[in-house]
Amino acid sequence: MPEGDTVWLAANRMNTALAGATLTTGELRVPQLATVDLAGATVTEVVPRGKHMLTRFADGRTLRSHYRMDGSWHIYRNGTPWKGGPAHSIRAVLSTDAWDCVGYRLHDLRIVPTSAEHELVGHLGPDVLGPDWDLDEALRRLRSHPDEEIGVAVLDQRNLAGIGNLYKVETLFMTRTHPWTRVADVPDLPGLVTRARTLMQANRDRPEQSTTGSTRRGEDHWVFGRRGRPCRRCRTPILLGDQGPDTQERVTYWCPQCQAARSPIDPTARTGERDHPPSLAGR
Repeated sequence: MPEGDTVWLAANRMNTALAGATLTTGELRVPQLATVDLAGATVTEVVPRGKHMLTRFADGRTLRSHYRMDGSWHIYRNGTPWKGGPAHSIRAVLSTDAWDCVGYRLHDLRIVPTSAEHELVGHLGPDVLGPDWDLDEALRRLRSHPDEEIGVAVLDQRNLAGIGNLYKVETLFMTRTHPWTRVADVPDLPGLVTRARTLMQANRDRPEQSTTGSTRRGEDHWVFGRRGRPCRRCRTPILLGDQGPDTQERVTYWCPQCQAARSPIDPTARTGERDHPPSLAGR
């Protein structure tokens, strides 16, 4: 799933292409918005809000789009072939005299009055990459559920908006935090959240998402995508498990040595490293 830095970069590029321009084409190719024609509307700005993108218009409307797992916006100069996927996967086309912004496989397209944006994104916690980032508020929200597993809590967009699975996994490794640690038991919760934000800030201006300092393929992550490969710190094989409530599980990578559990293993836990004995997963 695209994470907050990906959405931030896309919104920044969309804003450069569209802000201040009047749309020559404004098509929304989803049933519920099929009769909406945005042609003639002037774009005031395009901004990210966590994993949501908000395109605001001078007439007081806002278009919200969400990438979910497979969505994306592509920007082309007029006359350039569109290469983001088959035509039937296009969900939105916003064009000006100079640019075509084409949305592939977008989800949750909605148009609301700009004054009512809170109905769409008001439930979100502080935006990790937003201008109004509030660490204290993010910590307050996390700590309001002290028994939540930290690997689940940092993905809950109601606590803080923008962090996805990659940054969750990498942040927990870099702070030596076991994914199933209770929020209340994390030794340095402010440091953990700050580390995640620092990683995302470092990557927001480029498509590559490196947490190691190298953008070379295979060298860019500490544990993410490295199941069974040796830990870059201690050489212990990286584990892979599922974490989260039923129907909402997300894969989690971790090093059992560098991120050793601080509490005894809970034999009733539904977590476990794939293809390994449950004792390797811990809690």
